[in-house]
Amino acid sequence: MGIYRMYTGDDGKSIIEELQLDDPLLETLKTCTGSSIQINEPTEFSEFHPAPRRRWMSMLSGQIDIQLADGTVHSFGPNDLRLWEDLTGQGHKTRFPVHSVSISMPLP
Repeated sequence: MGIYRMYTGDDGKSIIEELQLDDPLLETLKTCTGSSIQINEPTEFSEFHPAPRRRWMSMLSGQIDIQLADGTVHSFGPNDLRLWEDLTGQGHKTRFPVHSVSISMPLP
């Protein structure tokens, strides 16, 4: 299992970093304002875009691939928790290589 944070760097490009369980940032992110389920087919993908809102996301099944501006692709599955904070800048690309179900939990 991994906990990952995606945020906008000083250059306006998205960055992904792995957080440790004892990271103080996690203490401030325990309250969500609801949740929603998203179902994606393997044909779905998106061009570069910033995240629409600050939120936690996790795959219930399947996989999401996130591509950054430098061309690197990060793949996440059911054992990963992701914090989306790249609300500005170029953003990231997403694609779903298999049928996938995820849960989104917006943060206040």
